[in-house]
Amino acid sequence: MELRQLEYFKAICDELHFTRAADKLGVTQPTLSHQIKALEEELGIPLFDRIGKKIAITAAGSILYTHACTIFNVMHSAKEQLQELQDGERGTITIGSLPGELNHLVSLLLVEFNRRFPKIKIRIVAAENVIDPILQNEMDIAVTILPVEDDRLEQIPLYEEQFYLTVPAGHPLADSPSIQFAEVQTMPIIMFPKEHRCRQLVDASCSTSGFSLEPFIETNTIDSIFSLIKSGAGVSVLSKSLIHLYNDGSIRAIPIIHPVLNRQVAIIHTRGKFLSQPVKTYLSMLQEFVLEKGIRDFSIQSANQ
Repeated sequence: MELRQLEYFKAICDELHFTRAADKLGVTQPTLSHQIKALEEELGIPLFDRIGKKIAITAAGSILYTHACTIFNVMHSAKEQLQELQDGERGTITIGSLPGELNHLVSLLLVEFNRRFPKIKIRIVAAENVIDPILQNEMDIAVTILPVEDDRLEQIPLYEEQFYLTVPAGHPLADSPSIQFAEVQTMPIIMFPKEHRCRQLVDASCSTSGFSLEPFIETNTIDSIFSLIKSGAGVSVLSKSLIHLYNDGSIRAIPIIHPVLNRQVAIIHTRGKFLSQPVKTYLSMLQEFVLEKGIRDFSIQSANQ
């Protein structure tokens, strides 16, 4: 079994198409097919089911794919370590996050990171799915919401946060110490679209509580949500970090109870992955920023000041 064969095999698994995999690798399709056939003959078991022009990974192929990913991740880590040693921390790091406030959070550190590592290029990537890019070594670390059900990932808790009803300062409920979650369904709600993780948590809590929220405005733009709340157009259910980072004092945050809505935010990376010094520094900067800005120890009092 050669590394080249494993590279060819992994490309086919990723594309599920011989022609696209061949184009991606820069080889001819007959060459690719020949190498896969040789690999299957050596192993004595088929790695793909060929059904007409379509292919599917067999059970044996799935096992080999998992190990191939591990092998290439280890090789990539070795190259990173050697590169870091050779050229004094040059290169590129990629930080992933879910769209919205988490992406905004990780982006806030760019200026300070660049000051510390002017020779390092940094990419901030917002994606609804950060797990696959992490496992495929397309991201170094990512900020996401727990739980993450994958033993291949290391999880570093960042903070736990509560969700609040957000209203304009002049709203009748602005000074309320708390509000029952069921009461929110009677209000004009502004929310993120259904594919947004913040919205999904709220919808899941609604389902558990036996009702649903029907927003009269949906938008994936954070600025729009805050502008609409400030104008008195409606109210929203938002995370403490989002309120903390965007609130200019003109919005009041009311704790939601029965049930309390909360979520855990964590940093993830592939288990056993080598983290370069710049990545480790960024990770530490993010942890320090969360603590210094009061996101981790956020209280309703500080939001309302």
